[in-house]
Amino acid sequence: MLGGFILLFAPKSVTNKFQFAFARTFGWPLGIGRSITLAADTPSDTDVVSRREYNQLRNYLADIIEQRNHAQKEVEKLSALRVNPAWERMKFVLADVITDSEGPQNELIINRGLEDSLAMNQFVLGDNSIIGTISGVSANRAKVKLLTDPASKIPVKIEQSNIVRIMQGAGGNCAKIQLFQISQKVKKGNIVLADKKPGLLDVPMIIGKIAQCKRDEKDPSLWDITVEPVCDIQRLNYVAVIVMNP
Repeated sequence: MLGGFILLFAPKSVTNKFQFAFARTFGWPLGIGRSITLAADTPSDTDVVSRREYNQLRNYLADIIEQRNHAQKEVEKLSALRVNPAWERMKFVLADVITDSEGPQNELIINRGLEDSLAMNQFVLGDNSIIGTISGVSANRAKVKLLTDPASKIPVKIEQSNIVRIMQGAGGNCAKIQLFQISQKVKKGNIVLADKKPGLLDVPMIIGKIAQCKRDEKDPSLWDITVEPVCDIQRLNYVAVIVMNP
C-alpha cells in the first residue's frame, strides 16, 4: 500500500519513466502473446476442397463460359439481321443445320421446330437471302425445301419490274422463272426478289440472281430464265427462319 501511495503521488515525469521501463522490459513477451491470440481468433481464408469437387467446379465454369460465348454469337447474328429497318416486324429464329439430304442439294434439316414457333411455308434465310421454305416440322426438327427443289414454287419478281411470276426449282443448284415475256428487259446478273406474302413475308427479299437468260426454245415469245442462289447453301452452318410477329 505504501508503494502504491508513493506511485500515486509521485511526479508525472517519474511515473512516465517507470512506464517506459516496464514496456521495454516486458514488451517482447507481451507482443508474442498478442500475436498468438490474434492468430487463434482469425479464421482461415483458405477453403480446401477435394479433387473431385475441384474438377466439378472447373467443368461447370467451362460450361458457363461456353454458354456465354454461344449466346454472344447468337446476339451478333441477330443484330446483323436487324440492319434492315423493314424487317423490324419480323422475328428471326436461328437454327443450326443438322444435315443435308443425300443426292441433290434440295433439302436441309434444322434443329428447331414447333416448340420454337416454326410452321409450314415459313421463309428461311441463309446469309441474309431467302434459300427456301419450311416443308415439314416436328417438335424440335424441321425440313427446309430449298428454292432449287423441283417441288418449290415461289412468287418472285425481277429488280426494277413489278411483274410477279412463279419461280420453280430445277435441281442442280438452280431454278427457272416461268412465263416471262420477251418484251420485258432482263439480263444476266439481275437480282431476283421473293414477293411479299401476307402473314409470311412483309417486304420483298432477295432470293437469287439471274445466271442465264435466253429465248425459250418452245415459245420464242418468252424468256428462258435460270436463277441461282446468292449464297453458298452447301457451306451454311446456320439459318434464320422468319416468324412474323402477330
